[in-house]
Amino acid sequence: MNELDQSRQEKDNFFRIDSQSPLTLAQKRNFSGLNYYPENPSLRLELTLEPTDYQEKVFLTTSTGTEREYQHIGQVQFVVGGQDAILQVYEADYGYFVPFSDGTAPGETYGAGRYLEPEEIRPNVLLLDFNFSYNPYCAYNDGWSCPLPPSANRMKVRIEAGEKNFTKEPREHEQV
Repeated sequence: MNELDQSRQEKDNFFRIDSQSPLTLAQKRNFSGLNYYPENPSLRLELTLEPTDYQEKVFLTTSTGTEREYQHIGQVQFVVGGQDAILQVYEADYGYFVPFSDGTAPGETYGAGRYLEPEEIRPNVLLLDFNFSYNPYCAYNDGWSCPLPPSANRMKVRIEAGEKNFTKEPREHEQV
């Protein structure tokens, strides 16, 4: 089992049984696993972080209308399906944070956007593996408050990798 498959299996188990799961008890009873795109190696990208001239505090609006503070540290540029894309990169207490929405939303992926937590693999080089992109907890029920992607991170390109829409109805788990 590769790292991606193991991560997905662990997440499904966490959602199914853990008391910290974002699912309600009723959702857990019918939960058969999250839906994912098949692994897409072409969306595992090593990208140069283009730092901002100065790190500025930004406030991202949440799904409940409040705001959360982040540090805007720069941006990354890449090409997907022959189209140029740019994403702003933020820093939080737990590391790098890239909230984004793409052309798969809302039909295939969560309409409010997905998250990615890049890892720095060398100075100013980030690994953005979109296969690990995931839905925020507010995608599962309204009891959560989640930062929304800023307009700069709402792309038209399709990112066909990572987690798909969550359905509240029982569904057979898609195999990768």
